[in-house]
Amino acid sequence: MNLFHAQRVYCIGIKGTGLCALAELLHSRGLEVSGSDCAAVFYTDAILQSLNIPYFESFAPEHIPAKTDLVIHSAAYCTETNPEMQEAQRRGIPLLKYPDALGEYSAAFESCGIAGVHGKTTTTALAGTILAAAALPVQVLAGSAVGSFGGRSTLNRGNTYFVAETCEYRRHFLSFHPAHIVLTSVESDHQDYFPTFESIRAAFVDYGRLLPVGGELIYCADDRGASEVARILSAENRGITFKPYGISAAGDFRITGCRAAAGKLIVDLAGFPVPFALPVPGRHTALNLAGALALADSLIKKEYGLWSEDQYSRVRQALGAFTGSKRRSEILGEKNKVLFMDDYAHHPTAIRTTLAGLKDFYPQRRLVVSFMSHTYTRTAALLDEFACAFADAEIVILHKIYASAREEYTGTLSDRMLFEKMQERGGAVYYVAEPVDAVPLVRSLLQEGDLFITLGAGDNWQLGKIVFENY
Repeated sequence: MNLFHAQRVYCIGIKGTGLCALAELLHSRGLEVSGSDCAAVFYTDAILQSLNIPYFESFAPEHIPAKTDLVIHSAAYCTETNPEMQEAQRRGIPLLKYPDALGEYSAAFESCGIAGVHGKTTTTALAGTILAAAALPVQVLAGSAVGSFGGRSTLNRGNTYFVAETCEYRRHFLSFHPAHIVLTSVESDHQDYFPTFESIRAAFVDYGRLLPVGGELIYCADDRGASEVARILSAENRGITFKPYGISAAGDFRITGCRAAAGKLIVDLAGFPVPFALPVPGRHTALNLAGALALADSLIKKEYGLWSEDQYSRVRQALGAFTGSKRRSEILGEKNKVLFMDDYAHHPTAIRTTLAGLKDFYPQRRLVVSFMSHTYTRTAALLDEFACAFADAEIVILHKIYASAREEYTGTLSDRMLFEKMQERGGAVYYVAEPVDAVPLVRSLLQEGDLFITLGAGDNWQLGKIVFENY
């Protein structure tokens, strides 16, 4: 069954950021939406409750309503182990994986896919913020809660354009129907599925091949992998246009200046007469802004012919108030002159750029970092890169590897090997396997003026929350 032919949809894994966001968009179109998930509390609980979308906190066959037309499930679940998916099969209810459902949804709009190993969540959040300020008829789906979206991961301002964060893992983004793609970065990652750089690059090339004649690839010229994808697609003469952005880019979206001043990131672009100011740190943020503006420029000019002075003014004002998205340089607060932050950075490149941006933004603060690596395959493949990624931190506290249920690691990497490699390099590095057990150590290390940040895709964010609330 086509997604838009359904009236009653049941979502398995409804608390997940992506599926919750899609459920919200379907609900806004008048569909009857319900679902299920585990009992753990996520920020999405409040969103679902505010929309009066009912959901169970367990999985059982009897949960699926009698007149359900379609079951959408998170890619984390399968029919072999999930009783609700088994029940849907038994009752002949069509099953649709979340990436495929997102793809069907995207086919109804002029859709824009934000893709890349790093930066796609912030770029999506920035694009949505810009397009909303410019009054475009757009819907946006980001991979995390966004402050300027009212603390949700969706924005619904019309039915012409759709901007969505799209995921490369297991080539999920190949279900999407893009007319525009913003490509932030391509490098080795998800080694359990993409064992080589060439294999992950091939996935992004195939994604670019989904662009129709007249479609647009907006890519970061400063990123080697993204530039390689653009070169491969350009050589194929597919009838698409290419728009580079970044410090080394040609054209309007070349970054001509990037500096921190008075708690703001000031970014100059070649095609704009006045700089943009963001209260969010980092050169990587400047790149994400340039990519978001490049996409917005295409849609604004298509919709209105050109930017109006009022649009330009409102966009600059909205960016000046942009607070980022959840777990992306997210400020928890400040206590006793110690600033507490949390960030999802879990790849060496993202760690390095995040810490460099914070050091530039807060030059007087010591950086005290808690890091929990995610997946054994990624840690093993990039062990040397991880060991070198924390150069801007004064103190690093490492934890056990946060394993993934989806990987089957058969190597010899131990939880302490990154710690031992970093010890060899010198510097203040500690190891506490369980993040919450590091509370006394963190409290003993912190000094007035420090910035304490939890990094990674694991659950060490709890450490920052506990220390902050009790500091």
